[in-house]
Amino acid sequence: MMAGAVEDSRSLFGVAVRAALEAWPALQIAVENGFGGVHSQEKAEWLGGAVEEYFFRNADLELDEVEDFLGELMTNEFDTVVEDGSLPQVSQQLQTMFHHFERGDRAALKEMASLITQRKCKVRATALTTARETDEDDDANSVEEMEVAADGAATDGVCPQPGPDSQTIKEEDIVEDGWTIVRRKK
Repeated sequence: MMAGAVEDSRSLFGVAVRAALEAWPALQIAVENGFGGVHSQEKAEWLGGAVEEYFFRNADLELDEVEDFLGELMTNEFDTVVEDGSLPQVSQQLQTMFHHFERGDRAALKEMASLITQRKCKVRATALTTARETDEDDDANSVEEMEVAADGAATDGVCPQPGPDSQTIKEEDIVEDGWTIVRRKK
């Protein structure tokens, strides 16, 4: 491959990485809600470059290594532990993109980035406050719930439309020390 083609492929890989990360609901929610502080958007943009460099600096990455790296970045930069099952999916997408890059398969890389962009959906998380006991006025007993809903163009079930079955955190999922157990919707 000529130097110009390599640079174009590398640039295309960067675009594909950013598309995958921008379409990732966990990252969208973290940025939208400022989990990374006032510079959440800048951190998300930096994350794309960091992931791209990670692939270029490490040969023969295993899926769990990519998963661990993404998980650490989300924890360290956005104070977010991703336990919704999306880490393996995003890691697999990124790994597949890198394999396309290594083989010089620009068409497959471009197609994958395009598909991800088309399927991208907008997610939003809204905080709800409910009372644990019957006394609604007692703020000491109130619990914050998070409702996550997806709005978007995906028609293949990746981004379901919000509805009466939107996921909410139930009171029994709140443990004594203030932590909340988030369960995957069945």
